[in-house]
Amino acid sequence: MSKVIAFSGSFNRPSKTTALVNYIGEKVAKKFGTEVVTYDLLDIGTTLGLAQRADKLEPKGQKIIEELTLADAIIIGSPVYKGSYPGLFKHFIDLIEPERLYGKPVLLSATGGGDRHALMVEHQLRPLFGFFMAHSLPTAIYASSRDFGPDNTIQSQDLVSRIDKAVNQFLPFLKSQPVDGAGQKTTIQLTRENNDVLPLAANS
Repeated sequence: MSKVIAFSGSFNRPSKTTALVNYIGEKVAKKFGTEVVTYDLLDIGTTLGLAQRADKLEPKGQKIIEELTLADAIIIGSPVYKGSYPGLFKHFIDLIEPERLYGKPVLLSATGGGDRHALMVEHQLRPLFGFFMAHSLPTAIYASSRDFGPDNTIQSQDLVSRIDKAVNQFLPFLKSQPVDGAGQKTTIQLTRENNDVLPLAANS
């Protein structure tokens, strides 16, 4: 079975960004029968801000980097603060050796308060993963506050359609597996230290 890592560059729990990458992950799991595991910045551990190399992270942070680099595909989500991604999200990505993401298929996504932030995905995230020579999917996802319901369910059909389009672009990279009702159960694992699944709510 293929494995996909979804990573949310948010410190908030609950979080719109994490809700978005979870939703995308569910779509990927249902379409391809893959295991999808979700992490966020808090999962990296308290040493993130001081770590100058990946081996200076706590073991759980090192494990997440290892899973990211070994995954068949990656879903990246970031909140937008003042036109860019959070500094600690960038710092975490900087701890990954560039060659370890070479050719890796990556679906890029971001959340923000309004439409002014929509181009961050193209102007910030895409060049970042271009440096790593990852294969960023052509369709990126941006979701604003109005795309979410009160409990952070996605309520915009336009957003759902764009997510479906982006997920379909994983097709050359992920081998389709039978899903529920066709002989194999789809696995979606939302990993946390205490194994709790994040609730969905209104923060970035």
